[in-house]
Amino acid sequence: MTRNRSLSGTIPSMETTNDELKDNTIIVVLGASGDLAKKKASTLPALFGLFHQGFLPRDVKIVGYARTKMDTEEFHKRTTSYIKNPDNDPTIAEKLEQFKALSTYVSGSYEDGAAFDNLNKYLEDIESKYQSKECNRLFYLALPPSVFISVAKNLKEHCYVTRGGINRIIVEKPFGKDLDSARELLSSLKQYWTEDETFRIDHYLGKEMVKNLLVLRFANIAMGAAWDKNSISNVQITFKEPFGTEGRGGYFDEFGIIRDILQNRQSTQVLPDHVPAHFA
Repeated sequence: MTRNRSLSGTIPSMETTNDELKDNTIIVVLGASGDLAKKKASTLPALFGLFHQGFLPRDVKIVGYARTKMDTEEFHKRTTSYIKNPDNDPTIAEKLEQFKALSTYVSGSYEDGAAFDNLNKYLEDIESKYQSKECNRLFYLALPPSVFISVAKNLKEHCYVTRGGINRIIVEKPFGKDLDSARELLSSLKQYWTEDETFRIDHYLGKEMVKNLLVLRFANIAMGAAWDKNSISNVQITFKEPFGTEGRGGYFDEFGIIRDILQNRQSTQVLPDHVPAHFA
């Protein structure tokens, strides 16, 4: 069902309502051996957080997929190394073991259809144990944009559920490196996946929320009195990581660290500034 444009902003995925994933769900994380999938606050640690809090569907299964050849034990070692339990909480430790038990790994190419046939067979083996015929598949692309289209195409042609249930594809940032490349990705994805099935995650998609904060800041008398040069001496935006590029050099060479993380950090800096002439 399409929402009124004025209520949904400018993000296409917000213009439709979507079903909630419940039982018989498999979450496939493509790029599961890479930086976007395993680092702190990234895909797999975030999935563990949802699992720990009981927000994932009952009996959910998580399947990692990437080109790197490794066994399930190595996959578990890599994906849980950034999940911290500083106080050795036995509840978290138990949940982590449960999370490992529902997570498995399959290796394969991003361009080869036969590799996705193998992935589909693996998913069907999991689904054959379901008591009902409904099967839900969520494909999370923690991948560089250079393989978005080939992966989206292969998933639709080889791993798409047609016998009941729903399919969803989630595209991780950055969604293109400029307007033209973003439009090209949009049009290419739409050849294989409908708007209802497609979700996008990008730092810059949060721009509308930041702009709403600007309106709140300048329309609120209390905030207007406190957020000014008389009350705030300086604004510091710090980007700090305890590691280097670690295999991300090619990615940063193509897209750049500024496109990756800086734009919304700069947007928040204007919050204590003077009233702007307009909010465009």
